[in-house]
Amino acid sequence: METQEDPWQTADGMARRLTMDGLTRLDTAGQVRAALATGWSSQNGEHRWEFRIRPNVHFHDGTALTAETVAASLTQSCRSGACPWTAVQAVGQTVVLTSDSPMPDLPAQLARAEFLIAHSDTQGAPDGTGVFQVTGFANGVMAFAANDDYWNGRPFVDAVELRPRRSIRDQWLDLSIGRADLVQVPPQMLHQAQQQHMAVTVSEPVELVALQLSATGALANPKLREAVALAVDRSALYNVIFQKQGEITASLLPEALSGYAFLFAPDRDLNRAVALRGGATSSVLTLAAEDGGAELQLAIERIALNLREAGFRAQVMPAAQSGQGQPDILLRRVSLEETQAGAALNEMLESFGQHGTASGTDTAALYRAERDFLAGHTVVPLLWLPRAWAVSERVRDLRLAADGSPQLSDAASEDTK
Repeated sequence: METQEDPWQTADGMARRLTMDGLTRLDTAGQVRAALATGWSSQNGEHRWEFRIRPNVHFHDGTALTAETVAASLTQSCRSGACPWTAVQAVGQTVVLTSDSPMPDLPAQLARAEFLIAHSDTQGAPDGTGVFQVTGFANGVMAFAANDDYWNGRPFVDAVELRPRRSIRDQWLDLSIGRADLVQVPPQMLHQAQQQHMAVTVSEPVELVALQLSATGALANPKLREAVALAVDRSALYNVIFQKQGEITASLLPEALSGYAFLFAPDRDLNRAVALRGGATSSVLTLAAEDGGAELQLAIERIALNLREAGFRAQVMPAAQSGQGQPDILLRRVSLEETQAGAALNEMLESFGQHGTASGTDTAALYRAERDFLAGHTVVPLLWLPRAWAVSERVRDLRLAADGSPQLSDAASEDTK
């Protein structure tokens, strides 16, 4: 398998997914299933949750999984301050999570990559209970072996080799010569992959491309932020840069998940953008694209052109300088893991620095919560994109998880040696 990203990072960290489990997991249909927790229950209006820890499970280094190790791992995960709970503690064979606010979607949230359970081994490296374990890293290749004692059954595949930080060109070349079995296909290259007769598996739209606007400095005036939102031509991004993949959006959630995304108008209104901007500012707006590939850099250049058409003075920061100083406008690509609307909205809000306040399944309430957040125009959703992978002929039964990541634990391969 080959990827462009760091194998341990949260969004696309395949090493994390291979070696670690969560208290819960999401099946291919997005339903919450038991994992390291065998069951759970809530009390006090869903302010308090108890998760029963699966017995006789061990980390790869032989350390027993206990309620204490789970609580310590979840506490470590919360150092960023983005957790839905306020306290976690071990009580016998259960882990108890409490919050000042209701947490109706907590079982689904605990399946997210950032909450996978790990502890540090004797070398200080993260160690998990997952279906594969790390056996080495040499010459840029990370090696994994099947966990014969995995609590949910041994995988079909004996071993996995992961080559991270590989360009798409190199990945496709390796697939063509039989050096790789599974490689990435960026959305804008799906047509090209199909023309080359690759066997491609595509997810639902699970990655949001959005602008994050600073509410201080040159864009402190909310009317200017609204003008920016109205000036962007999403259709050009969709048709030209991303080759008509995914869906145009002005919502934080895909239409298929929320059912109300169509209520947020994605159309460009250049005349209103010009009127709102007026003569309010002559400051230069700085724009940058978050690390995420050449397509994001092309997209931010196109967006800068849109803003100049609306009368803004817009300057794109080179990719090498995008980490130096905070730009007024940052183009981001955010992955969605949750499959329930309330939890998914909270995940998106947290991704943009807002503590999630949405809850439950009341569509009208979720719509109002999203509408109120987007009314500040600090976040401008643009596109929802799928994730796609090309596989070799010898791979069988590969399925994608709800977040678009490949489920290697259920796949099989034919031995061609």
